[in-house]
Amino acid sequence: MAPLVHGFDPPERFVTGTVGPPGSRTFFLQARSGVRLVSVALEKQQVAALAERIDELLDEVMASERNTAMIPAVAPLDLEDTEPLEQPIEEEFRAGTMTLSWDPDDERVVIEVFPFTEAAVVSPEQVDEDFEEPEPEEVLLVRIAAGAARAFVKRSEQVLEAGRPSCPFCGLPIDPDGHLCVRANGFRRRDP
Repeated sequence: MAPLVHGFDPPERFVTGTVGPPGSRTFFLQARSGVRLVSVALEKQQVAALAERIDELLDEVMASERNTAMIPAVAPLDLEDTEPLEQPIEEEFRAGTMTLSWDPDDERVVIEVFPFTEAAVVSPEQVDEDFEEPEPEEVLLVRIAAGAARAFVKRSEQVLEAGRPSCPFCGLPIDPDGHLCVRANGFRRRDP
């Protein structure tokens, strides 16, 4: 059976956002065209990796000798989006594998987000075996222009930075009720 494709080419809005207080936030990708709204839950590390890879992809395309696209080096001001996630937030699925590519014909970034499934998890013993990933039941497919992609990256970075502050000594997040820092308490790890 063919997967259900939540396609947006291009979306009117494609953003990262969160629900909940810092330290307990749930991250979402949200795409909207007209009244159609799709929200996909994902991990903070997935947001960071996606934003970083989009930025790298656009930089690679800019540096390419065959590039004819007009790719901004930074997010255009008129494309910045600081509004909260749209309501209602109804999770379609939790993100697993994501793919990213550049379509040179349409000059768009193509993002595919597949749902997380236990069947796709490979154990260390299975790494050398032939493994066929199961067919997904649904997929989020978003195609955005380079300027919108840079704006997505900028917003994602702002969302990531809006979490708990980092401890200046150990780098771990500081909770609202404090933080027990091994470095600030005089404890030093000994090298074995």
